[in-house]
Amino acid sequence: MAGLFLNMMKEEWRVHSTMFGSLNFALFPVMICAIAFMGTFLLPLIQESFPTGDLVILIHAQYLMLGLMVGAFGLMGNEVMNRRFGQASLLAFSARTLPLSPKRIFTIFVIKDLLYYFILWILPLGAGFFLGSLLTGIPVYYPAIILLTLALSFMTGMSGVFFLSTLHGRSVRALFLFLVITGIIFLGWFILTGSNPALLFPPVILFYSFSWDILLTGIVLFLVPFILALLLFSPDVQTGTKTFKNRMKSLTRRLSFLPGPSLAAKDIIDLWRSGSILGQTIFSFFVPLVIIWFFLSLLDGYLLKIHLLLTFAIITGIVASTMYTWLCMFDLFSIYALLPLHVRDVITSKITSFTLLQVIPIVFMGVITLLSGQGEFLLPVLVLTLSVSYYVLAVSIWLTGLSPSVLVYDVRVMVQYFLLIGIALSICGSLTSINPWFGLAGVGLFIPAFVLVRLGVMKGDREEVVGD
Repeated sequence: MAGLFLNMMKEEWRVHSTMFGSLNFALFPVMICAIAFMGTFLLPLIQESFPTGDLVILIHAQYLMLGLMVGAFGLMGNEVMNRRFGQASLLAFSARTLPLSPKRIFTIFVIKDLLYYFILWILPLGAGFFLGSLLTGIPVYYPAIILLTLALSFMTGMSGVFFLSTLHGRSVRALFLFLVITGIIFLGWFILTGSNPALLFPPVILFYSFSWDILLTGIVLFLVPFILALLLFSPDVQTGTKTFKNRMKSLTRRLSFLPGPSLAAKDIIDLWRSGSILGQTIFSFFVPLVIIWFFLSLLDGYLLKIHLLLTFAIITGIVASTMYTWLCMFDLFSIYALLPLHVRDVITSKITSFTLLQVIPIVFMGVITLLSGQGEFLLPVLVLTLSVSYYVLAVSIWLTGLSPSVLVYDVRVMVQYFLLIGIALSICGSLTSINPWFGLAGVGLFIPAFVLVRLGVMKGDREEVVGD
């Protein structure tokens, strides 16, 4: 059992170092530590313009979402390996060849993920905060408690997505029913009590007031979904043959008014047939944004409702830009090198498919705007959402081409990404804080977006082989 755990740890390192480069990946926790260290000295300045309590809430929300993303990637890791490295397989999906039960392998897999990503994401932040506290006079208690509460937030997110993913594997209807019932409970709590359910998040409560009871509640909060996921988990792939009607010609004809209609039709068909369009929409779009909305709404006393909505529109645009990753993550781009295609043709088709998927954030933000009672600002909200989405898409294309997943752990790429995104979004945020209708100025982001896409296409055309 210990041997399997160690081999899983080695496997995780080899996958990441192969995909992102050993040095870039090794420097990632160093970067997190450095950011936390420098952030310690900036806390007094941040506190003057942003309440410490709101900052604490947002950090815990980020690590909750990080747990969601790590859990989702872990469960689909076998498919990623097969598409990127051929007929490879993760140890977590080797129940038929190992003399261990699937549930025991799954348990070891979860423990491995907890430790691996604790070392990668959480420990460096706590270490940087601790080193900074030694020089700034901040009590050592705070780095210690933030390490504990962020770990609980991360584990809650990861166990939650494990449960949702295994429930999805058992029954899509059961997943949909669970999400609806959960939404009704949260909405009912808000209506009856007038308080945000996010205030009850144990890690946040524990940070302000340590209590063994709250600590136990936080542990139960991530253990229960994990145990349920363990009971529902099965590595068996359902047998049977699925039959699909050939829709390539009809869909290409319908998309003929767009550039690269045949390749765009292929992308949409791939997403639909694999079920990814539903799973990605739920786990990569709706779930993270709903969590962000819950936590952002705690800032209602600090921000006006319309400014809160516009801030959420910017965040939605950033999350919507990751749909480009949906379209590229499972595609084997070496195949395109055998076809009479240029990189510009493939990138154009991905942008076309991306455009079709933007109906999801449009409908989502439209519903959020109307439910929040800010319907008169629907136009600037939607314009800002789409402008940010396409701008971040352009930055991703320029920096990563057809391999946006390298953005995650490549320190050099990530620093450039944050600088380009941060400058543009700071300008948008400043304008909308003056007047909500200045959100329409987001249209100006399409100009640098167009330039960045052109530069990304030119850089891609200089390469001999497309993608991996």
